[in-house]
Amino acid sequence: MELDISKDSLPVYEVLASETRLNIIRLLGIEKRNISEIATELGLSNAIITRHIQKMEAANIVKSEKIPGKSGIQKLVFLSVDDIHIRFPEKIYRAFNLHTTDLKLGHFTTFDVSPTCGLATKNGIVGKSDEPKFFMDSNRVDAALLWFSKGFVEYKIPNLLQDKQHAEMLEISFELSSEFPLSNNIWPSDISIYINDIKIGVYTVPGNFSDTRGRYTPTWWDSHFSQYGLLKHLRINTLDSGMDGEAFSKVTINELKLDKNPFITLKFAVEKQSPNIGGLTLFGKGFGNHDQDIRVNLYYVDN
Repeated sequence: MELDISKDSLPVYEVLASETRLNIIRLLGIEKRNISEIATELGLSNAIITRHIQKMEAANIVKSEKIPGKSGIQKLVFLSVDDIHIRFPEKIYRAFNLHTTDLKLGHFTTFDVSPTCGLATKNGIVGKSDEPKFFMDSNRVDAALLWFSKGFVEYKIPNLLQDKQHAEMLEISFELSSEFPLSNNIWPSDISIYINDIKIGVYTVPGNFSDTRGRYTPTWWDSHFSQYGLLKHLRINTLDSGMDGEAFSKVTINELKLDKNPFITLKFAVEKQSPNIGGLTLFGKGFGNHDQDIRVNLYYVDN
């Protein structure tokens, strides 16, 4: 589950701000339990536990199912979330000038992908799932969702630097998850990121998320499939490269030779030699939790 600091996330924060509900989460982390078992374990009444469970269900922290028991139908409660990520506002670097490019997912210039794979627009699947040839379908340019198990997609981004403009930092933000035939919140995948054919680093995305419906995911998309990803910010500056403010690699922006190239190439790859080959899903405008495509910010100064 991914949270931000908007009011939409308040129900989850309210659930977590209770010692009793935290104890319930610990119990359910071991196994599914019914209301009576939880109440007995915590020394509280069934009525009190029921009210807590209702609040937790409303926040999509737990789910329940009814199954036959010895004394009739019983309600079993279980966790619907494996982990929670909190996204804070991105830091803006106001000391620099800025060129911005929004790159649509379907505007890749070359690819080599293996099933499971596919593309989807906000209105439907492009061609047919699990057939790489449809990555060349004319409707791919409108893709708002892209997924594959192994391989890569590569983009060309216009380099908007003018004469006497010097690049200080390149920031690329994107929403991604791993790829599983249905969904699996714990399904790590090593995503290699290349810029201008230089390997910036490898980010291990933890899973392929469907515990809650994506904020912008269209209603026709099956709720059992991946619903959203994590919004990541890759920043390459004059000192090193970072991902979400943490060290990522020692590659600097000067190594990318931006002043000598009319385009910036960007490649996302799931490589066969990686320890975690869990695929890649990219979310664009109209899918997931963030209403954006791949956003490229190039910060510069005038010489």
